Amino acid sequence: MLFEGKRVLITGAASGIGRATAIKFAAEGAQVTIGDVNEAGLAETAGMMAGEPRVQTFDAADFASCRELVAVAAKDGLDVLCNVSGILKWGPSQDFAVEDFERVMRINTTSVFVLCQAAMPHLIESKGNIVNTASTASLQGIAYTIAYSASKHAVAAITKGLAIEFASKRVRVNAICPGQVNTAMGTAEPPPGDVDWSLVMRNAPKLENGICEPEDIAEMFAFLASDKARKVTGSLFTVDGGQLAG
Repeated sequence: MLFEGKRVLITGAASGIGRATAIKFAAEGAQVTIGDVNEAGLAETAGMMAGEPRVQTFDAADFASCRELVAVAAKDGLDVLCNVSGILKWGPSQDFAVEDFERVMRINTTSVFVLCQAAMPHLIESKGNIVNTASTASLQGIAYTIAYSASKHAVAAITKGLAIEFASKRVRVNAICPGQVNTAMGTAEPPPGDVDWSLVMRNAPKLENGICEPEDIAEMFAFLASDKARKVTGSLFTVDGGQLAG
């Protein structure tokens, strides 16, 4: 098993990519701590996992809660942090509320930094690693998702900066850039307002049936967190059905 005896923290585990990732790591022998604001969803995920995961509710918008989650997960040490929690709010930029912009940044970006910062002493001790969730929106401009794109560009920068800073301490830091994924967030109803769908469809996957499943992303989490990727750090990996191919 890839992660026999490894201690792994996965945020956003109540559904979607986080749930699939938690199931994957548990199946590969890890001792997994799962965190999310959705307590009922966490319980459902736990029931789908091998073994007995540690379950901890937390609010990504509350930085004390983020630090408490890491403390619970690292009670016996920590080998891997998978940052999956995030929100998407999009719509015409002219009408986008600054308060919504700030909330997206707080949950998608600042919480990732806080979680990485809290986990780093434990990961230095274990020579562990971090896998963040960025997005194809961190690699190109996407109309109507300015807040989300800004938040994910920042996650990419956090990933690369931490990778450089902690490479000498043998901690690897990478990020996955999913395209459209078959989750509640990825298939949400479009926002109201004047949306030019020709601009939106520029970012459609190129493969036939190219929308990813959460399990497709979970496989990349497992690869990057494993010793198979021992020479990989500071990298952004797209899993997008060819969305960014051209």
